[in-house]
Amino acid sequence: MALTRPPKTFPTQYWHALEDGRIQCDVCPRACKLRDGQQGLCFVRANVDNKIVLTTYGRSSGYCMDPIEKKPLNHFLPGSSVLSFGTAGCNLACKFCQNWDISKSREFDTLADKAMPETIAKAAKQLGCKSIAFTYNDPVVFMEYAMDVADACGELDIATVAVTAGYICPEPRKEFFAHMDAANVDLKAFTEEFYHKITGSHLEPVLDTLIYLKKETNVWFELTTLLIPDENDSSAEIEAMSQWIYDNLGPDVPLHFTAFHPDWKMRDKPPTPPATLTRAREIALKNGLHYVYTGNVHDESGGSTYCTGCSKKIIGRDWYVMTRYDLDDSGHCIHCGTLCSGVFKGPSGDWGAKRQMVRLRDWEKSGGNP
Repeated sequence: MALTRPPKTFPTQYWHALEDGRIQCDVCPRACKLRDGQQGLCFVRANVDNKIVLTTYGRSSGYCMDPIEKKPLNHFLPGSSVLSFGTAGCNLACKFCQNWDISKSREFDTLADKAMPETIAKAAKQLGCKSIAFTYNDPVVFMEYAMDVADACGELDIATVAVTAGYICPEPRKEFFAHMDAANVDLKAFTEEFYHKITGSHLEPVLDTLIYLKKETNVWFELTTLLIPDENDSSAEIEAMSQWIYDNLGPDVPLHFTAFHPDWKMRDKPPTPPATLTRAREIALKNGLHYVYTGNVHDESGGSTYCTGCSKKIIGRDWYVMTRYDLDDSGHCIHCGTLCSGVFKGPSGDWGAKRQMVRLRDWEKSGGNP
């Protein structure tokens, strides 16, 4: 696709020139090969003057204060608020995309809010957010902007969270995750057929990213699988996926099974029955995973955390409202002393289920008053 209205651009480093005059983007395994003026499939990385540039630096589709559990992260600063934002575009082509108006956008007018990294970090601090999440669309495609925001956040002791499909090449992956404190990675299915047919990508690079995160980084990460009826919800596939997670990532990486609702190009599919999520959770627990959750449905049992030592409920959740918190400040069960895996710093937060839109331009004009 050609740029119809060239925006301001930001230089990038992960690309190389080809002998035929095209430039190859090396951020993700898609390896888009672009002639001058063309955009990659992600829409936000383009060949301008024979260099790959980022066209959405400093521009966002909007900011919102969310519960951290909505990312979903159940073991990272529970109960706290997170300032969430995204840009536009995506490097996958998921037919079921639930944020398609942002991730599939081809309009620069989608990016209505503008803010530099330092402004975002200061806003998060003043708004009382413990972290910032790069979400709504995959931060891999705007990694330079995300990393600069992360650096600004680090100066103010604000954590950074990547909500990502993990579809990224090894070299940029190393740099990108070096700036992140936590991640939720979409493991969209456990078959190459699903990845190729439904997402236009491949499974193996995602598995490589998960192994990299576990073995080579200190990033706290959790997994999410959106279960779609008759596509990736068979007991055999969930069994295979659970066993792979246990063998390669260990039992303490939280896994979220979430409910699909008809959207984008899969409106012909029915919503996921709650019983499917419960069955998936039981299979994963049977295979030795310690922390398995159900999401996008009302299921207090499936949304709560249980101690691996005494089996008592140690974090109760009703949707995003915390109903119980039986951990000490460092994450140990107050009943038996067993450590709950995760990142816990002091008492739990009390943000609850609130969702608050934030206009950073208005916030700046008001002198930084929420």
